[in-house]
Amino acid sequence: MISFDRITVDPNVMGGQPCVRGMRLTVRRVLELLATYPDRSELAEEYPELEEEDIRQLLEYAAANLEDRVLELK
Repeated sequence: MISFDRITVDPNVMGGQPCVRGMRLTVRRVLELLATYPDRSELAEEYPELEEEDIRQLLEYAAANLEDRVLELK
């Protein structure tokens, strides 16, 4: 089992959505930011509280939570 020590879920923070280290930055929002700021240096300027390990873990968390299944083609 993968451990995500930087991804927190608290019903009192952002309605229980997965967040980065208890901050009001949801995993979903940071994924959207990564798409908006392909240059991570710009993202770091705008969101200095985000650390590289935060980003690595949230990408892994998002991938782990997507359903992966094989569909048989007819």
